[in-house]
Amino acid sequence: MKKRSKKAQQAYDIVLPLAKSMGYDLVDVEYGKEGQKMFLTVFIDKKGGITSDDCEAFSKEADPLIDESMDSDADYFVVSSPGLTRPLDTVEDYVRYEGEKIDVKLFAAKDGIKDFTGTIAGVEGEDITFDTDEASITLNIKDIAKAIRHIDF
Repeated sequence: MKKRSKKAQQAYDIVLPLAKSMGYDLVDVEYGKEGQKMFLTVFIDKKGGITSDDCEAFSKEADPLIDESMDSDADYFVVSSPGLTRPLDTVEDYVRYEGEKIDVKLFAAKDGIKDFTGTIAGVEGEDITFDTDEASITLNIKDIAKAIRHIDF
């Protein structure tokens, strides 16, 4: 996962307990400039996905905490879903999407396969097991170059 700025990490630390208490996974916090404005963006998720109502509820609780606990010069505070095509970066991401189809690319081929689509069958420590049409594959998270949710149209 990418390194957060000092302000983004401060906001992350402030809202993490709130996210847990509300049943959300805190995926990331970004602090940065878009055009002429500064944005503090919090990304939350949960099994089954995030709705606009979830974002609104979390925003109402998190906004006062951030205002009270940190000196932010952000023009806008945004709560968002990480999006359908956000890469899975952490073990928690794989746990959250267990049972779903994932497109996986490996750093190096395993048994002649470098990319595949499989369903997350289980997560144990840093090992993720995928069921494909051909076989079951267990990989360490460090072997995975990129993994995103598979989208069927």
